[in-house]
Amino acid sequence: MQPSSTLCRNREAHHQALARTATLDNVRRVANDAAAAWAREGVAAGLREDRKLRARAFAETQAAASEPPPADLRWLSENPDRGYADGS
Repeated sequence: MQPSSTLCRNREAHHQALARTATLDNVRRVANDAAAAWAREGVAAGLREDRKLRARAFAETQAAASEPPPADLRWLSENPDRGYADGS
Protein backbone atom coordinates (compact mmCIF):
# COMPACT_ATOMS: atom_id res chain seq x y z
CA MET A 1 0.00 0.00 0.00
CA GLN A 2 1.29 3.44 -0.86
CA PRO A 3 0.12 6.23 1.45
CA SER A 4 -1.28 9.41 -0.03
CA SER A 5 0.44 12.75 0.43
CA THR A 6 -2.51 13.90 2.55
CA LEU A 7 -2.11 10.98 4.94
CA CYS A 8 1.64 11.64 5.17
CA ARG A 9 1.12 15.32 5.99
CA ASN A 10 -1.46 14.41 8.65
CA ARG A 11 0.87 11.88 10.27
CA GLU A 12 3.77 14.36 10.12
CA ALA A 13 1.65 16.99 11.89
CA HIS A 14 0.59 14.42 14.49
CA HIS A 15 4.19 13.52 15.31
CA GLN A 16 5.24 17.17 15.39
CA ALA A 17 2.48 17.82 17.92
CA LEU A 18 3.71 14.88 19.99
CA ALA A 19 7.24 16.28 19.89
CA ARG A 20 6.06 19.72 21.00
CA THR A 21 4.16 18.37 23.98
CA ALA A 22 6.66 15.69 25.05
CA THR A 23 8.46 16.24 28.34
CA LEU A 24 11.02 13.48 27.86
CA ASP A 25 13.94 13.97 25.49
CA ASN A 26 13.81 10.46 24.04
CA VAL A 27 10.07 10.77 23.29
CA ARG A 28 10.68 14.14 21.63
CA ARG A 29 13.57 12.70 19.57
CA VAL A 30 11.54 9.70 18.40
CA ALA A 31 8.56 11.92 17.50
CA ASN A 32 10.81 14.31 15.56
CA ASP A 33 12.39 11.37 13.72
CA ALA A 34 8.94 10.00 12.89
CA ALA A 35 7.80 13.43 11.68
CA ALA A 36 10.87 13.70 9.45
CA ALA A 37 10.22 10.22 8.04
CA TRP A 38 6.60 11.11 7.29
CA ALA A 39 7.77 14.34 5.63
CA ARG A 40 10.11 12.38 3.33
CA GLU A 41 7.35 9.91 2.54
CA GLY A 42 4.99 12.83 1.86
CA VAL A 43 7.39 14.27 -0.71
CA ALA A 44 7.67 10.87 -2.40
CA ALA A 45 3.89 10.44 -2.35
CA GLY A 46 3.40 13.90 -3.87
CA LEU A 47 5.82 13.11 -6.68
CA ARG A 48 4.12 9.76 -7.26
CA GLU A 49 0.67 11.39 -7.41
CA ASP A 50 1.91 14.07 -9.82
CA ARG A 51 3.45 11.39 -12.02
CA LYS A 52 0.15 9.48 -12.10
CA LEU A 53 -1.75 12.64 -13.04
CA ARG A 54 0.70 13.44 -15.84
CA ALA A 55 0.54 9.87 -17.13
CA ARG A 56 -3.26 9.93 -17.10
CA ALA A 57 -3.35 13.27 -18.92
CA PHE A 58 -0.85 11.99 -21.49
CA ALA A 59 -2.88 8.81 -22.04
CA GLU A 60 -6.07 10.84 -22.50
CA THR A 61 -4.32 13.12 -24.98
CA GLN A 62 -2.99 10.16 -26.92
CA ALA A 63 -6.38 8.49 -26.96
CA ALA A 64 -8.01 11.66 -28.29
CA ALA A 65 -5.30 12.08 -30.92
CA SER A 66 -5.60 8.49 -32.15
CA GLU A 67 -9.28 8.78 -33.04
CA PRO A 68 -9.80 8.91 -36.81
CA PRO A 69 -11.04 12.21 -38.17
CA PRO A 70 -14.71 12.55 -39.06
CA ALA A 71 -15.63 11.54 -42.61
CA ASP A 72 -16.14 15.13 -43.74
CA LEU A 73 -12.56 16.08 -42.75
CA ARG A 74 -10.74 13.14 -44.29
CA TRP A 75 -9.92 15.12 -47.43
CA LEU A 76 -7.44 17.06 -45.25
CA SER A 77 -5.23 13.97 -44.93
CA GLU A 78 -1.54 14.45 -45.73
CA ASN A 79 -1.55 10.99 -47.30
CA PRO A 80 -4.64 10.89 -49.51
CA ASP A 81 -3.37 7.76 -51.29
CA ARG A 82 -3.62 5.77 -48.06
CA GLY A 83 -6.94 4.38 -46.96
CA TYR A 84 -8.50 4.30 -43.55
CA ALA A 85 -9.07 1.19 -41.46
CA ASP A 86 -12.81 1.35 -41.98
CA GLY A 87 -12.31 0.98 -45.75
CA SER A 88 -13.45 4.42 -46.80
